[in-house]
Amino acid sequence: MRNRLIMVVAATLAFPILSAPLSAHHSNAAFDAGKRLSVTGIVTEWFWANPHCLLSLDVKDGSGQVVRWIVETQAPPNMIPFGWSKQSFKPGDEVTITLEPARSGKPVGRLLRAVFADGRTLLPGGSAGGTVQ
Repeated sequence: MRNRLIMVVAATLAFPILSAPLSAHHSNAAFDAGKRLSVTGIVTEWFWANPHCLLSLDVKDGSGQVVRWIVETQAPPNMIPFGWSKQSFKPGDEVTITLEPARSGKPVGRLLRAVFADGRTLLPGGSAGGTVQ
């Protein structure tokens, strides 16, 4: 009986300690949700994997310098129903990305919309209402 009580107490204490990093991982606090930014650049890599897909693109800033942007999306299983795939982007594709930028000012953001040179548009799922147009 005493061993069982110790196990219950240990599990009760361990759960909040172990779950705290999980909620921190899924926090959107790093992004400025009140701000929208559009950047146009050339895709260098499309990383299609859990826990988040990542799009890397080279964007020329106002002075003509190339800046590498990293844009985060949702996990692949959340993106597939909205028309996204491992082949959504290819290196060399020109794309305009609308994103919520990182609060830190680094060239990182959360993708809200992707518009290709041919006009095709991809939106992530969730509250944005994902679709392919």
